Amino acid sequence: MSNTAKEYDKIIVTCQSLFTKKMSDYGSAWRILRLPSLTDQIFIKAQRIRQLQENEIRKVDEGEVSEFIGIINYCIMALIQIEKGIVDQPDLNTKEAVELYEKHIKITKELMMNKNHDYGEAWRDMRVSSLTDLILQKLLRVKQIENNQGKTLVSEGIDANYQDMINYAVFALIHLTL
Repeated sequence: MSNTAKEYDKIIVTCQSLFTKKMSDYGSAWRILRLPSLTDQIFIKAQRIRQLQENEIRKVDEGEVSEFIGIINYCIMALIQIEKGIVDQPDLNTKEAVELYEKHIKITKELMMNKNHDYGEAWRDMRVSSLTDLILQKLLRVKQIENNQGKTLVSEGIDANYQDMINYAVFALIHLTL
């Protein structure tokens, strides 16, 4: 499992680097997005990945890797929104946003390490297409919870679903790039 931790960190360095660069370009404009808007952005990316996996012809020269990175970064934004709330105007500078990014990635990686221990690294034998389907399933769950105004009877909350999507996307990127 020490390999998994190192591979995870390598993927996150790439994702966080892009997040930081986009913060420099755009600031924290994403702070105005409500959770359903972030969920829909993640859904679009996951649907595109599925289409790329199913279709032979591509009309835009971007592959699955950039979309999985986008899923990770949008999920982190959602976790930050859950923690800080939605605002009317951007309110985070790059340093603050990156600190929050690192905080939520640390928590999410710990969750992955615990689950990975219990599941015996089963993800290593999974196909990227299955990881994509699991992300889409989690998105449909999140949409249902959002439609229920966040109320659940027995299910984990929205934050746990975003964390799982991050971890599935990291696993997919490990399969695709390492």
